Amino acid sequence: MIGQVAVRRFPTLTVSTPRTEVRRHVPADVAAVHEVFADRQTQRWLPLAEPTGRIDGRAWCTDLARQRRDSGDGDHYALVRREDDRVVGCLWTRRTDWGARLTEISYAVAPHARGFGLAAEAVDAVAIALLLEHGFHRIELRVAPGNVASRRVAEKAGFSYEGLLRNAGFVRGARADLELWSLVAADLH
Repeated sequence: MIGQVAVRRFPTLTVSTPRTEVRRHVPADVAAVHEVFADRQTQRWLPLAEPTGRIDGRAWCTDLARQRRDSGDGDHYALVRREDDRVVGCLWTRRTDWGARLTEISYAVAPHARGFGLAAEAVDAVAIALLLEHGFHRIELRVAPGNVASRRVAEKAGFSYEGLLRNAGFVRGARADLELWSLVAADLH
């Protein structure tokens, strides 16, 4: 159609690693999602424009995920620990540029599951699946300076630091610089 752009739908994605499974959220994930996003440490680094912004677990798992998928912008995923089949985190993709075949991935992990490398393992698996199975050329990660745990996730997942994006985002309602990290298909060889 002339004058209309076809919206690409974000690919259906499920990946497994030895310790994790990453899958789309289901309504049963609501309580776990609430636990992840209500945590004080998670709240400290959330990229929200409003300092009092809250993420509604039910909307995150259903309507918001569906809207992001349908718009082609990205998707929302549950990070499931395989040993007990418990949702221990959330991953989401956004800012997808279909022309450039790039997307950004973000994540948050419940307090009881931090420090075990689950986020890095899951981010790595999702990024590799997007690059190798779904034709993406570039996966980006943005980390607020001072968020040492997220910087470690980026490093362990094989992302390369590219530089500082000045005044590029929000962290709890305040403008913030963001470190830019990336993974491209050439990094996998």
